Amino acid sequence: MLKEPLINYALAPIMALLSSLALAAASPEEVARLGADLTPMGGEKAANADGTIPEWDGGLTSASAAGFPDFKSGGHHQNPFADDTVLFTISAENMAEYADSITPGQQALLKTYPSFSMRVYTTRRSAAFPQRIYDATKKIAATAELAEGGNGVLGATVGIPFPIPTAGVEVIWNHILRYRADAASRKIGQAPVTRGGKYTMVMFDDEFNAVYSHEGATQEGLNNVIIYFRQRVTAPPRLAGEILLVHETLDQAKEHRKAWLYNPGQRRVRRAPNVAFDNPRTASDGLATSDQLDMFNGSPERYNWDLVGKKELYVPYNNYDLHSNSLKYKDILNPLHVNPEHLRYEKHRVWVVDATLKDGTRHLYKRRTFYVDEDSWQILVVDNYDGRDQIWRVQEGYGINYYDVPNYWTTLEATYDLQSGRYLAIGLNNEESRTYDFDVNFDLTQFSTGALRRAGTR
Repeated sequence: MLKEPLINYALAPIMALLSSLALAAASPEEVARLGADLTPMGGEKAANADGTIPEWDGGLTSASAAGFPDFKSGGHHQNPFADDTVLFTISAENMAEYADSITPGQQALLKTYPSFSMRVYTTRRSAAFPQRIYDATKKIAATAELAEGGNGVLGATVGIPFPIPTAGVEVIWNHILRYRADAASRKIGQAPVTRGGKYTMVMFDDEFNAVYSHEGATQEGLNNVIIYFRQRVTAPPRLAGEILLVHETLDQAKEHRKAWLYNPGQRRVRRAPNVAFDNPRTASDGLATSDQLDMFNGSPERYNWDLVGKKELYVPYNNYDLHSNSLKYKDILNPLHVNPEHLRYEKHRVWVVDATLKDGTRHLYKRRTFYVDEDSWQILVVDNYDGRDQIWRVQEGYGINYYDVPNYWTTLEATYDLQSGRYLAIGLNNEESRTYDFDVNFDLTQFSTGALRRAGTR
């Protein structure tokens, strides 16, 4: 495995100083920048110096804007950039030429697996969100503050709390609280792939009620819950019927997430406090931790979060091919890694956050470096280090603009274990008749423990 040194970014000394200062809400002058020289979400609106990153022009705001006016939520989103061609390919042979524009983890992937490559396309700043999310972001930027120890957010609902971040943990909270629709249901597959390319597909039916983002939401009305999540395993038969219920909290200094598990063998509902931190993720064959789902989730309490700065990198973006029903799972799941023929990389500005394990705490990963999209606050890449300070696992989040909402979210997440040659892919829906359905409505009673018991016995 590669042992990678810390990267020296130009902004590192400044951001390190800022992150050590007392954290306060954005000033009126900073708030005024949102929608002016900054995008409504806090990204730089202008193009970069050489034009390889274009000016943000609003993104894909609707299915019609994407060129598919007849699209219905729940279908496979067609690729609005299907005519784009590969500009160049980064491989193990030429990666030294691009070392400043790819992460240490991506370099490790390329060096460890010569069959892996990165096809780079024209940058499309497709990320877009409803106007009310922009309005809420501008409103709460003046009031949002971190809770005790950075383990929660106060004075914020609906929008992005820290669109002009001054600390790494603020960037992570922006990711956790980013808009992913008011509610959603999806049918997805998870494949723990062996070194030789074999896997048993695990199928999930997921339901989300993202109450933090609901129009008119207040912190008092949330009862400290930002999202209700229910996941039923439907295959393989030995796991089918297991149901996980999660109430994710906003102020985790006040109360950690609440989770319950229905076991079909016992026909009982039990509290599941281990669905957190570095405990193994459901049916992941030990290839990913609970807090790696959605690239990162849960309490940030075990790490020190350093805001290193912003950098222009080649990252996964607009991966509509991975969402296409023209592909079969076998077309995507190669030995060692996802088939690079179906991956799309673009140059984007990302916030770089370096997380180091706090003294006296434990986690499988001693250090994690997060690369977070400035336009959506979606984590795109994570480099995870082991106790020897060597890169162990690399996460890539392959996202698209779900233009029927709109929002920017992953369609596939991959966690590559460079030590075992295995990887975990979750989000597969190419062979399913239904993908992400945002035209759903849930009430809170559907995410109660009583509903969990009834769902389990049906």
